[in-house]
Amino acid sequence: MLYIKSNFLLLFLVLGLQTSFGQSAVETFLTPADTLNVKRKNKVIFTEGILASGTLVGLNQLWYADYPKSKFHFINDNAEWLQMDKVGHFYSSYQLGRLSAEMLQWSGASKKDQLIYGSGLGFVFLSAVEVLDGFSSEWGASTGDIIANASGTALYVSQELLWDEQRIIPKFSFHTSQYAKYRPNILGHSFTEQLLKDYNGQTYWLSVNLHSFLKDSKIPKWLNLAVGYGADGMISGNGENNDLFLGSNMARTRQLYFSFDVDLTKIETNSHLLKTVFSVLNTLKIPAPTMEIKQFNQFKFHYIYF
Repeated sequence: MLYIKSNFLLLFLVLGLQTSFGQSAVETFLTPADTLNVKRKNKVIFTEGILASGTLVGLNQLWYADYPKSKFHFINDNAEWLQMDKVGHFYSSYQLGRLSAEMLQWSGASKKDQLIYGSGLGFVFLSAVEVLDGFSSEWGASTGDIIANASGTALYVSQELLWDEQRIIPKFSFHTSQYAKYRPNILGHSFTEQLLKDYNGQTYWLSVNLHSFLKDSKIPKWLNLAVGYGADGMISGNGENNDLFLGSNMARTRQLYFSFDVDLTKIETNSHLLKTVFSVLNTLKIPAPTMEIKQFNQFKFHYIYF
C-alpha cells in the first residue's frame, strides 16, 4: 500500500509545480518528448533508483530492525486475510509499473524500454520487500505475494502488447470499518493507518473500459464497468481472535461488488497537467451506486459506495 501515498505525493508535487513556475512552464515540463531525451531518461532512472533504495533502507531500519534476523525462508500465508493482501500486491505491482512506464514515455524512451524497464519496477521493488521479509524471523518471504506481484506486472504488459492500451485497470477504494477499534495496533489507530492496514475497509476493483471493447458503439469513451472484491469481519490474518473480540456470531465474509466507474485518462484534454493529474487519480475508484453480493448469495444495494 506504499503506492497510495506515492500517488498523492506525486499529485501534490505536480500542483506545486504549477503554483511555483506557472502553468505554461509546467505544461512544457510535462509534455512527453517526441524522441529519446537522454537527460530526462537519466533523471527518471536516477529518481526511481534513489526513491526505491531509500524506501528499502528506511523499511529495514524502521521496521525490520526491531525484530530478530533469521536465515532466508518462505512461509505460506495464502489463507490469511481472505487473500485481501494478495490482491493488494497485485494492485500495487500494476500501478507502480504503470507509473514507471509512463515516466519513461515522458522521457521519450522506446515502447520496448517502457515495458522492460518501466513496467517491471513494481515487481522488482515489491520482490525486494519480500527478501527483507524472508530474512526476518517474524515473517518470511511469501510465494503467494511473489505470484501476485508478477500477475500485476503481467496484466499491464499483456494489455500493452495485445491492445496498445490499458482496457482493464486495477483500482482501489476505502471506507472506515467498525473493526479497527477492537485491534488498533493491527488495523490502525488513525484514518491514515487504517487506510493501509484495515483490509475490512479496502475494496480492490478491476475497472473495464466499455468503449475500448465496443469501439463502434455510442458508449462514452470514459465510462467503465467495475467489478470489486472485498472482505469483512477480520480481526486477524487467520481469524483466531474473532470469537474473543466479536463473539461467535460474527463470521469472516467475502464480498463481490458491481459498479460504474470513470476512466479519467479517456477524458479528452490538451492540458498535460490535467493528463498527469488524471493519470494519478485513475488509480482510485470513484464513489458510485454499487450492488454488493455478500458471501455470493446475499444482495445489498448501495446508493453510493466508497
